[in-house]
Amino acid sequence: MSIIRRIALACALVFTLGTVAAADSDPTYHGPLNPAEKQFVASIQSDLMARFPHAADAEKAGYVRYTNEDDTGAISYANMHWDSKDAKHPSQLWYDVNGNLLGADFSVPETTKTPPSLWGINPGRWSEFGAHVHYVSIVDGKPTYDQAVGATKWVAAGGDLEHPAPETLVKLGRVTSVADVKTVFLFPSIWDLIVWVKPNPAGAFADKNPDVKPSMSHASSM
Repeated sequence: MSIIRRIALACALVFTLGTVAAADSDPTYHGPLNPAEKQFVASIQSDLMARFPHAADAEKAGYVRYTNEDDTGAISYANMHWDSKDAKHPSQLWYDVNGNLLGADFSVPETTKTPPSLWGINPGRWSEFGAHVHYVSIVDGKPTYDQAVGATKWVAAGGDLEHPAPETLVKLGRVTSVADVKTVFLFPSIWDLIVWVKPNPAGAFADKNPDVKPSMSHASSM
């Protein structure tokens, strides 16, 4: 999940929930890649592009789309496994509107306020995410993305964070029937690292890629 999308989600939570469940933190380091980081980026670019070049490949592997295209031109898919200490299994993959692989998120559970030290990556490149529940509903026969409920509000409605169920969304008035829910899952408190798989002139850990332009449909919806 890009920094742009994280900020957009936080704003959405403010407007829809009145509060954000937990404070997030941005990366604190944006410097040049060290040798270990260069090796890590080259490795995942080769590996992920070979295994997940298209969105359909991600879906076959269990990744589920939950967002619209964001300001970086990316659409996110999550596999609901949030401990990706194995670099071959990112927790999220992101694709452009044509289904071509753009990048990946690697995450570890936030058990400490100290960012992870993994793969030789500067710890300052990690972001912190607070817990919330994402869901995709069906409206007029079409999936609706970018929907979330803060963890505090979910629990207050009697929902189980570890096993979120469509019934809680009905209780919250988000949907009229459990049949309207395509998927619902917990996005737990994590440390998150975004990496561009598509070569990025701005750097593999940058927020945006100048070679990736959001679609006209996205631009017109802003």
